[in-house]
Amino acid sequence: MKTTIKTLLGLQLVLMAFISPFQLSAQNVVELSLEESIRYALENNVDAKNAQLETLIAKATVIERRSQGLPQINGNVDFTFNAAIPVVFFPNEGPFANPESELDVVALRFGVPLSANVAVQATQMIFDGSYFVGLQAAKTYKMLTEYDRVKTEIDVKESVKKAYFSVLVNDQRRVLVEANLGRLDSLLKETTALFEAGFVEKIDVSRIKVQRNNIKTELDRVIAATAISVELFKIQIGLPTDHFVYLKESLEELQDLIEVNSLMEIEGARRVELDQVRTNIDLVKLDLKNNMVQYIPRLSAFATFQRNAAAQEFGTLFQLDRWFTGAFIGGTLAIPIFDGLSKSARIQQNRVQIRQLENQEKFLEYNIELEKFQAKANLKNSLSALDVQSENMELAREVFRMAKIKYEEGVGSNLEVIEADSALKEAETNYFSALYDALIAKVDLEKALGIL
Repeated sequence: MKTTIKTLLGLQLVLMAFISPFQLSAQNVVELSLEESIRYALENNVDAKNAQLETLIAKATVIERRSQGLPQINGNVDFTFNAAIPVVFFPNEGPFANPESELDVVALRFGVPLSANVAVQATQMIFDGSYFVGLQAAKTYKMLTEYDRVKTEIDVKESVKKAYFSVLVNDQRRVLVEANLGRLDSLLKETTALFEAGFVEKIDVSRIKVQRNNIKTELDRVIAATAISVELFKIQIGLPTDHFVYLKESLEELQDLIEVNSLMEIEGARRVELDQVRTNIDLVKLDLKNNMVQYIPRLSAFATFQRNAAAQEFGTLFQLDRWFTGAFIGGTLAIPIFDGLSKSARIQQNRVQIRQLENQEKFLEYNIELEKFQAKANLKNSLSALDVQSENMELAREVFRMAKIKYEEGVGSNLEVIEADSALKEAETNYFSALYDALIAKVDLEKALGIL
């Protein structure tokens, strides 16, 4: 059953039941195939966009870390108004003695009311082992964010494919239930006419009405499920909820994409999860290295150039002859002596963390092989079930056709027709469910093989 304009219009009519005419007329319509949905999601899905932004943050982190090895230059301008000049105390004897004071100390004020300072300071790291380790760690973290981005894109592809298939299978169920309801309406009309002519009993009409009411209730549930799956699909691809979406393909068209032989034979590619774990191990090793280099002395240089001035009145403070120059340069050698064994404790923690991550890496390798085995087995079983359900659907169609002919010729009962119709609906539903399961199993196998 290929996707046609009629099928698309059917899906549109389903969703129109949940949208007011004014809203529908104002919406943008987007028509997407499966591949187009994936491309759209990689550009608009929130997780995909945030993963891309995280890589930009990592790039900026590398630049930030690199800048710490460049000269750090700062300037400052200071202005001071001494509302009350501080005093300095001296013994009341010698050159500062005040005979008129009975105190044993003399308070003298040294300073001027106004002073200003303009200075430029520069520092330069000459050697710091942690700087080079940190720079390498920033680059490694950048690699990790890139692997995280790839993993997020894989998860987005998986979610979009499954959401796409969910919309199609729900819509196909709607089509099947509508067809089933149409068959029952026709049968009810014919049986009512036969009852009025006295050829069948009232119980035959009532039996069909009960079946028809049940199918109508099921149709309402399927319509609601279809609308919900469409909204979930739009969220997965990052499409605004006020947009209307058409899906170009049908489940049968996508069935051709299940290339069983090639998927069963290939070993697959390296999973990005392994790269993530390995990069995390590298980061912890760099942290270990950083803690070890903390024992090495650090050397830096500094220099300052400044101009100072002072005055009794504000108006004379900025006269050039009042400003005097000062400059100095120097260096600092920081030598770690004892830190209470904190660095040693951090080093031990790093070594244990590395062992944990290495164990996690081995477990992940085993788990990936198990995922491959399970995914291949599930796909094989799903395809076998699909073949069985396809045969059952053809048999159910033939049984319904024969029961309808017998009933029309007067040699069969309407109960046979109702039972055959129910069996046909169940067979069709089982077939499309099996097809959906096979498509999902293919996605799971592609992910397990690292080729999604």
